[in-house]
Amino acid sequence: MNIAVLGTGHIGGTLGNKWAKAGHTVRFGARDPQKAELQELLKSIGENASASSIAEAIAFGEVVLFAIPGTVMDATIADHAKALKGKIIIDSANKMNTTPRNSMAIFAALVPAAKVYRAFNAYGWENFETPTFDNITADLFYCGPNGESRAVMDKLIADIGLEPMYLGGAEQAELVDALLALWFTLAIGQKMGRHLALKVLKG
Repeated sequence: MNIAVLGTGHIGGTLGNKWAKAGHTVRFGARDPQKAELQELLKSIGENASASSIAEAIAFGEVVLFAIPGTVMDATIADHAKALKGKIIIDSANKMNTTPRNSMAIFAALVPAAKVYRAFNAYGWENFETPTFDNITADLFYCGPNGESRAVMDKLIADIGLEPMYLGGAEQAELVDALLALWFTLAIGQKMGRHLALKVLKG
């Protein structure tokens, strides 16, 4: 699958790396595709990864991951709304210190034909790099439309090494966001460390 990763920080870099190594073709979208840090990332990933402008990456991707700063989400969505039509979109960006922290409403307003999921926003990147704990696979909680695109999401989550845990439609976005607050409370507030994730246990 062709995946556009917008953002080359810890989240975008880690997810893009994992997807490329799982056999997907990843194109990182950046304001400066020749930036030294991005070129080093591409070298570390090897084949199946490249870089281009944001617009070129979006045109390339069947799936588009938004892993950019929350402060530029609204403008980026507005600038590329036409090109995002019909795509599977993953909103992993957090608008810190605002409510809501997600961009689901603006996606719905500007790109109503897209299939938008809220995912990969509630954990630190360390848990994407190492998603198992004593051979137990952590759960990744997400929401968005049900249907064929959900099966794609389940596969992409599993390719990171996490267990998909579907919470329902877009109306559950704030519940997914609440898990970020829980993660921060445990990982930072209670000093349990950033390599910390959640698991649903059922009898």
